[in-house]
Amino acid sequence: MSIIELVVPVIGESITEVTLSSWIKENGSYVELDEIICEFESDKATVEVPAEKAGKLIWVAQEGDDISIGQLFAKIDTSIEAPSVDTTPKTVEDSSTKKEIATEQEVKKPSKSNVSGHPSPTAQKLMKENGLTASDITATGKDGRITQKDVQKAIANKSKGSTKEQKVVAKETGTVSSKTSSSFSREKRIEKMSRMRRTIASRLVSAKNTTAMLTTFNEVDLTNVMAMRKNYQERFVERYGTKLGFMSLFSKACAKVLMEMPGVNAQMGEDGKSIIYHDYVDISIAISTPTGLVVPPVKNVESLNYAEIELAIKELAKKARDGSLTLQEMQGGTFTITNGGVFGSMMSTPIINEPQSAILGMHTIQQRPMAIDGEVKIRPMMYIALSYDHRIIDGSSSVTFLVKVKNLLEDPVSMLLDL
Repeated sequence: MSIIELVVPVIGESITEVTLSSWIKENGSYVELDEIICEFESDKATVEVPAEKAGKLIWVAQEGDDISIGQLFAKIDTSIEAPSVDTTPKTVEDSSTKKEIATEQEVKKPSKSNVSGHPSPTAQKLMKENGLTASDITATGKDGRITQKDVQKAIANKSKGSTKEQKVVAKETGTVSSKTSSSFSREKRIEKMSRMRRTIASRLVSAKNTTAMLTTFNEVDLTNVMAMRKNYQERFVERYGTKLGFMSLFSKACAKVLMEMPGVNAQMGEDGKSIIYHDYVDISIAISTPTGLVVPPVKNVESLNYAEIELAIKELAKKARDGSLTLQEMQGGTFTITNGGVFGSMMSTPIINEPQSAILGMHTIQQRPMAIDGEVKIRPMMYIALSYDHRIIDGSSSVTFLVKVKNLLEDPVSMLLDL
């Protein structure tokens, strides 16, 4: 018997745990090389996992299980050969007759799948972003399921179709275009910016032009945070119905420090000669959507517990991606947090979200060698950045703010005890 072990692959630099959302292939079934066998869901994305070898699939984890990156979730017995599809009676027939009978049996075989024509979570997201429906796609997944590759192929075909239409229009209007190789393209297309994209662009330019923006950096050792999440995640989910993520921990740490340092939580008055201070912390959370970046605030973070913060962020993110955020839900905010680490960013200088005076940038978590008590140890490290308006916040205040946030995250117990 030849057994290979399948472990959870790296999905994103800041993702340390995933949930096995669904098995595509049954336990004990035969799988081909690169055939999709299951789907993993994280706080940020859903990914399909292919088989690394052909053979018999053996489940180790069950649907709904939370699994750490690198942890075993299945095995494949590569000594098992593909089952024979020839079910014809043992009679003397030539090969062509056997093929005809096998084909006829396959055609007559009833299909009782209830997933036929239904997309996987990843495929559904791609379909929505590209305006595709099930009728636009040829499903090749198990039992007629629409896979991510099916959608990507449909997108490519749609793009080719649009190019052909443009060429026909150019020919009818008398537009002259040079002939190019099929392997290269010199064509261009102009698309009008969405209103959201134009608003984002206007605000970012305004922030760059009207604020005295500066960025300072620090780094955080997330060893204790990750250990706490690992130790209490199961009980947290059982009680609150949501996971304990990094965003709630960072939000709570920032809120605690902002209450101690109201200057970082302040904003410039409209007259440019006054400063508005807040006795509360409304943290705007940067959320990426198909149409652009939105920053709806979670209000009174200083008074919320971790579960309440997580549920609030989850609800805002869902509404943002569904396009159902109201104007009231988009307004306000005294401070912003953006997490570029989910896209692999190692370091950045985030732009202030006006009229706020500061924004914290989170980045990817990387295992790096660190000097700890005279010894070199591998630790999960994250660079954090604070962009701030120097008209309101001094350099010493910005550095102090980051150091306080760093200390709270490196010793999360002190944050829980309000020390």
